[in-house]
Amino acid sequence: MEAILETRGLTKRYGDVTAVDHLDLTVFSGEVFGLLGPNGAGKTTTTLMLLGLTEPTAGTAVIDGHNCTRQALAVKQMVGYLPDNVGFYPDMTGRENLLFTGRLNSLSEEECAARAARLLERVGMTAAADRKAGTYSRGMRQRLGVADVLMKDPRVIIMDEPTLGIDPEGVRELMELIRKLSTEDGRTILISSHQLYQIQQICDRVGIFVRGRLVACGAVEELGRQLESEGRYILELRAEALKPLKELLEVIPGVEEITESVEGLRIVSSRDVRREVTARVAAAGGTVLQLRQSGGDLDEIYRRYFEKEGEAHDMDSHPSEGGRSAFRLPWKKRAQ
Repeated sequence: MEAILETRGLTKRYGDVTAVDHLDLTVFSGEVFGLLGPNGAGKTTTTLMLLGLTEPTAGTAVIDGHNCTRQALAVKQMVGYLPDNVGFYPDMTGRENLLFTGRLNSLSEEECAARAARLLERVGMTAAADRKAGTYSRGMRQRLGVADVLMKDPRVIIMDEPTLGIDPEGVRELMELIRKLSTEDGRTILISSHQLYQIQQICDRVGIFVRGRLVACGAVEELGRQLESEGRYILELRAEALKPLKELLEVIPGVEEITESVEGLRIVSSRDVRREVTARVAAAGGTVLQLRQSGGDLDEIYRRYFEKEGEAHDMDSHPSEGGRSAFRLPWKKRAQ
């Protein structure tokens, strides 16, 4: 596969604060890549460096062979950017806003009109094309934003929280459109988002950003297998028993954490304990209604890598006696 976006040692510091810490990232042509992380993780700073809007302290970022700092104009010509809150001239219609963007990109009047009409139809905005943009809902503005980005026919599109504040049907339509930009157009999409379920649906690979560092990168299935190989197992259990289930199961060797919800129990262990769980429920005169090995979902993968990075950070910053970390998550089962 051809790499279209690469960063090597990309670093950005603001005084004593390191916003992005030696980022090595490769995004391939035509893929949808999800960049995940909490606020302050460094995602926005990374985007600014990729767009040539801020200079890195160290390292390089290259898009399609062009250095994002030294050849910022060439990068801007091939990269489209969709912010989390798209801005349009509210007293102009959707069509007029697109025509304005086309003129800024040196398109002829004929090409502007033809491309705008074609893109309005593609994003499902033809019926509202001649209404003022100030009357649009957030979902309509986001769809018009996609059309606006496409007016310059970019090879790479960077999106910041594209589904934020959109209703479920609007999210479904936008996710389908984004996926088609990759599969049908061959465009490369980089999405910065907190919406894990949506990212899992459309992304070929994801990168997890914590404290300015990329702590994991790969397909969701690959990251899930990595966690299993490290000896972390997650069970989802629904059962009926004569005794409280939590007390029955927390004594099983290897069980580290049990949390309760309306759906049942979530059991985290250092080994596969399905056989013991089933046996203990049966011995208590109960019935297993559902038992599923999970851990491959993106929300669990994200949680686990965030936990691992927190533990490592704490060991580096606040080592306790014997070199063991004092960091503990609130749901972490204490040693008995």
